[in-house]
Amino acid sequence: MAGMRTAWRIVAGGAALAAAGWAMREVPAELGVRPLTTGPDRAARIRRSPQFVNGAFVNPMPDPPRPATSVLDELSGSRRRRPHGFVPLRVPPSDEPPADGLRAVWYGHASTLVEIEGKRVLFDPVWSNRVSPSQFVGPKRHHPVPVELGRLPPIDAVAISHDHYDHLDMATVRHLTYTQKSPFVVPLGVGAHLERWGVPAYRIVELDWGEEAQVAGLRFVATAARHFSGRASFAANDTLWGSWVVAGAAKRVFYAGDSGYFEGYKGIGAAHGPFDLTLMPIGAYGPAWPDTHMTPEEAVTAHLDLGGRLLLPVHWATFTLALHPWAEPVERLWREAKARDVSIVVPRPGEAVDTAAVPPVEDWWEISA
Repeated sequence: MAGMRTAWRIVAGGAALAAAGWAMREVPAELGVRPLTTGPDRAARIRRSPQFVNGAFVNPMPDPPRPATSVLDELSGSRRRRPHGFVPLRVPPSDEPPADGLRAVWYGHASTLVEIEGKRVLFDPVWSNRVSPSQFVGPKRHHPVPVELGRLPPIDAVAISHDHYDHLDMATVRHLTYTQKSPFVVPLGVGAHLERWGVPAYRIVELDWGEEAQVAGLRFVATAARHFSGRASFAANDTLWGSWVVAGAAKRVFYAGDSGYFEGYKGIGAAHGPFDLTLMPIGAYGPAWPDTHMTPEEAVTAHLDLGGRLLLPVHWATFTLALHPWAEPVERLWREAKARDVSIVVPRPGEAVDTAAVPPVEDWWEISA
């Protein structure tokens, strides 16, 4: 009997090692590629960019002073960094998008489908279980994605804000490449990753800040953000990050991507607003990094700077990426919005929001907190 148990342990251990080896084979591809090495045309565009200085992309706005704090300070006190119960999901609608309206479906974290004037734009789709170069380690999803990737409706454009794992997911990109016909609209340099993963060059629209393109009858404008990039420590800031303006004939949407607050939102609002809907990140903030993720209160300020009419919060609830409590971002957002008379909507993952008939905010997260 002891010999049988030993044999089973050996078999199980071998199977585990084989599975780990199978998963690790994808890590080199997950890390992406250095854009400057992918051809003279892209390299020349990158070097011409005003955002590319001394071999790397930079934020033109100055970094704010960082308060004296530590990880121990952040960890002090009672902090529930994961939902206590189940996160309630909704089944996304399968009907045709409103031909002249604006509807949004938040799938979790930053992944959001925006249906604008009959066209569907998918922002930062991430369907993997972990946001990491390996599905064996890294932040794990707190709730399932409300719809299987293969059951998405036809997508007219996929817009990516930057190349971090919680915004650019190789497995999702590959699946969308095979199952959809939509182009990928990305910041400068990010197209190099997509090409390595099998996206045809003709389906990649790569833009620097201030550049724009017409895709599926919509105007996409690459706008600024205050963040950073890199899928590996040795490749920091070799691709650009950014936000997106998506404009139809009458409706306009702003997606902030990942960003700390900066005064440039006023200029974006003046040049491209007002916006019927803003998708603003409210989670993964901390006093140790005020220049890369805004707080919920700053998200409200940025929304007002942009001339936003309705704010839909993203970048929270799905993955634990910072030390604040799980429900704190949305609770702080709700308080700030009420104090400043800002219209917000907080959908459950999978729940559709029509900007023509905005539902009142329900504190559904309380049952999970």
